[in-house]
Amino acid sequence: MEHVDDSAGDSEDRRHNIPVTTVLAGLQWLFFMFANTVVIPISIGQAFHLSPAVTTASLERAFIYTGIACILQALVGHRYPFMEGSSGLWWGVILSLAASTAALGQSLTELGGNLEMGIMISGILIMVLGVLGVGWWLRRIFTPIVTATFYFLLAAQLIGIFLKGMLGLGASTSIQPGIALLSLVITVLVMALTIWGPGLLSNFALLIGIIAGWIAFRILFPTSVAVLAPAGKALFALFPWGNLAGNIGIIAAVILTGLINLSNTYATLAGAEPLYHKPALPSQYRRSLVVSGFSTIVSGIFGIVPYAPYTSSLGLLRATRLLKRAPFILGAALFILLGAVPVLGQLFASLPISVGDAVLFVAYLQLFGAALGNIEGLTFSFKTIYRLATPVLLGLALMTIPPIAFSSIPALARPLLQNGLVVGIALAIIMEQAIRWEK
Repeated sequence: MEHVDDSAGDSEDRRHNIPVTTVLAGLQWLFFMFANTVVIPISIGQAFHLSPAVTTASLERAFIYTGIACILQALVGHRYPFMEGSSGLWWGVILSLAASTAALGQSLTELGGNLEMGIMISGILIMVLGVLGVGWWLRRIFTPIVTATFYFLLAAQLIGIFLKGMLGLGASTSIQPGIALLSLVITVLVMALTIWGPGLLSNFALLIGIIAGWIAFRILFPTSVAVLAPAGKALFALFPWGNLAGNIGIIAAVILTGLINLSNTYATLAGAEPLYHKPALPSQYRRSLVVSGFSTIVSGIFGIVPYAPYTSSLGLLRATRLLKRAPFILGAALFILLGAVPVLGQLFASLPISVGDAVLFVAYLQLFGAALGNIEGLTFSFKTIYRLATPVLLGLALMTIPPIAFSSIPALARPLLQNGLVVGIALAIIMEQAIRWEK
């Protein structure tokens, strides 16, 4: 029987002082899950021009199933307290496809149907890889260089998204100075508490930042609080992005994205090893892929951005040093409750995006340390520096190019080439397999 962290040696501490810590840590996990999730359905709703009710329904479904997926991973899957949520890689690809499709005047509904079909096929394939145990062997493709590339590019992509939210660019085309200043104060507060705060203040810096920032935002910008329409019957709608379609080019690109998205699993489980001082077992990889594959199928049916273990969970665990599963499961259960009770869901959905992004900005900075940790000990010469510099810098460069610029690229290749994260990871894998860098 595998046990990740809840050892018997902690039983005495658990009887005396763990309950309060567990509740506070559970609340912190709740806000972490919430802040990582809330912006995704809203941005997808905007990208696909979904009605307010459908967007609210997507948000509530995302809350409910994200909590379920987290509990499944903690109890059945890899059994680490790592958030299982909508993947940043998938999110970026879907938004890029929607932006380029809209710019070309093509049907977003047709794109949505192709995405749903491709996502479900991808989920089935991931489950099969997990059941067969192939995923354990595929991890060899994700060398330290590939994993470091993934960390660097994922951090850059998501930090860019968070920074735009912090500057108030989500609701406006220009920077909002007041919102930007408050975001900066929240970021500095969370970083200061994390670095210099004593004991519990350091452990719960993210939670303190969210609560303090939320209160300050409501006082300073009372007219800027978002209000979503009730979901109503839309909560139970299937395939909200559009009726299922079968464009081979888009589906092939989506399936390839799903396979590259496995890098989330390998990077996250590999990052768990130094935290828990034990290697991740083949059975953990197998079960993790089965759960992620199943969640991906559910995503295609209910119009949710597909799932993967959140590498950013490493940042939260590193920052708080609270490694138990019990708070994580509590936070996930509360997250399900948020989605199941419409009043609560709409209340928490009023959390200002800029506040959540400011706190996540600090948490995701830890990914940079994880990237450096993967290449620690490696020596680079003027020749071997290409091993890391090429995929990372090319991926970063592609992130700066607007989606409309790829309109001249064939539809089959466009979904991949316009996403710097996908291209960077794919190039790192190819270079690692094709070149014997040790020579």
